[in-house]
Amino acid sequence: MITIESENVVYKMSDKNDPVAYCQSGDVVEFQTLDCFNNELLSKEAKYGVDNKSLGNPATGPLYINGAMPGDTLKVEIIDILVGALGVNVIGPFSGGLKHKLTKYETKRIPVENGIAKFNDCLSMPIDPMIGVIGVAPAGEEISTIIPGTHGGNMDCRQIRKGAVLYLPVLAEGALLAIGDLHALMGDGEIGGCGLEIEGTVVVRVSVLSDKKSVAPSVYVDGKWITIASCKTLDEAADEATEMMLEFLIKETGMNAYDAGILLSLCGNLVVCQKVNPNKTVRMELPISVLADLGYVID
Repeated sequence: MITIESENVVYKMSDKNDPVAYCQSGDVVEFQTLDCFNNELLSKEAKYGVDNKSLGNPATGPLYINGAMPGDTLKVEIIDILVGALGVNVIGPFSGGLKHKLTKYETKRIPVENGIAKFNDCLSMPIDPMIGVIGVAPAGEEISTIIPGTHGGNMDCRQIRKGAVLYLPVLAEGALLAIGDLHALMGDGEIGGCGLEIEGTVVVRVSVLSDKKSVAPSVYVDGKWITIASCKTLDEAADEATEMMLEFLIKETGMNAYDAGILLSLCGNLVVCQKVNPNKTVRMELPISVLADLGYVID
């Protein structure tokens, strides 16, 4: 198995980034990741805005997948996500809808042991690890790892977790996949500005699908097909995620637009992934079971 260590990070997705590893389609690769604060706030003495001097959201990589060319689709199977023993959450004036009530920054360090996050002496909760940043090099100008888009990036989608299959459009030769910003736990919306930020290890299998075109990120997990859109506003992202699912239904099942729209009204679920990044991210979920009679099967 190929391993990419956490010293190999980027802060921008770009086709100008030099690959740190190469693999073949179908290979299994391990990404070792830092938390979104570069592990600089793990010490109890560390203060946000003082001791986290590096850029935020380091993404381990990039990985060059041989044979991946623009127009292909990169299939990323999330085999496992292992997280560290200590997570960090910072909340304060940057915290989305709460910022008018939170006038100073507070940092909370939460230990994780045996799959349990110990919030305080009275409250503990099971973790649900997910990947905040996962993406490929965009076409054209570089994009910060803080910003999500059609290339993936900082989508903060809770459904990108162990067992999920993520489909990304290949926009540059080799795809140049990078992964980071793991969360041991995060609620949909990420309303406080971050989740339980934590270092860890992600194991994936990457495959190039030359006969499948993906225009934007999509996910298959737990019997759900999910389209993901990131735009300047939540309304725009919601509309785009919905239109992506509509196009999926028309293309893959032969349904007309009216029947597809009615099906989405009856069975589709629109969910906010995050509302705190420069682009907001929304997903549309549809149970694949409703398509069984149409003979649709996920690749």
